[in-house]
Amino acid sequence: MEAIQHQMMGYDRAITMFSPDGRLLQVEYAKKTVKLGNTAIGMVCSDGVLLVADKRIVDKLVVLEAIEKIFQIDDHVIATASGIISDARVLVERAQLKAQQHKVTYDTPIDTLTIVKDICNLKQLCTQSGGLRPFGLSLLIVGIDDSTPVLFETDPTGIYNQYMATAIGEGETEVKEILHKQYKEGMTIEEGLKLCVKALKKVLNNNFTARRIDASIIRTNKKVMEKVSQEAIKKLLK
Repeated sequence: MEAIQHQMMGYDRAITMFSPDGRLLQVEYAKKTVKLGNTAIGMVCSDGVLLVADKRIVDKLVVLEAIEKIFQIDDHVIATASGIISDARVLVERAQLKAQQHKVTYDTPIDTLTIVKDICNLKQLCTQSGGLRPFGLSLLIVGIDDSTPVLFETDPTGIYNQYMATAIGEGETEVKEILHKQYKEGMTIEEGLKLCVKALKKVLNNNFTARRIDASIIRTNKKVMEKVSQEAIKKLLK
């Protein structure tokens, strides 16, 4: 009832307009967009980091390899998104450019937090500028900083938090419940992958197939993105 009242009074027509109870309604709508997106999971492990995402195949004629849900920002940094994926592509390309510029300028790999802050600065700008709309997505960004695996989540408001393990998207609530119960510090990448894939299987239920899973890892000792094959995912389900 309160939401309908706000709409009737026009508080959700402009991104720069606060409602009487101090809310930016367009930003809240953007958060709801994330809840409708594909489920994605990020995790920090003892020997690296991993991302697992649901490809959400909507057309059986689509080329599976053409569906990209995990993006490489630098050798040692990767990301996945939930929400409007076209928005994600713009932010990922910005992050890729930032990483390249840092490498050329300082001759060292960029740290993950610098990328996260740059993305969040742009997201926040879009919550206070007339004529813009918020980015309708959350990003999970993982990387290896020196020898430390890290995971960050950014939301449409421009807020970021660091996690050991988290999830975004349609199945966020169910997956987080599983992570809270079963995630343990010190898990290896193989153990983490198995937990993430089984969590997605539980959330997707009858719609689950190994073909829907997009998974990538970065090992601390290699600092290079590695895609997890379909065969490896199928073995995890046994």
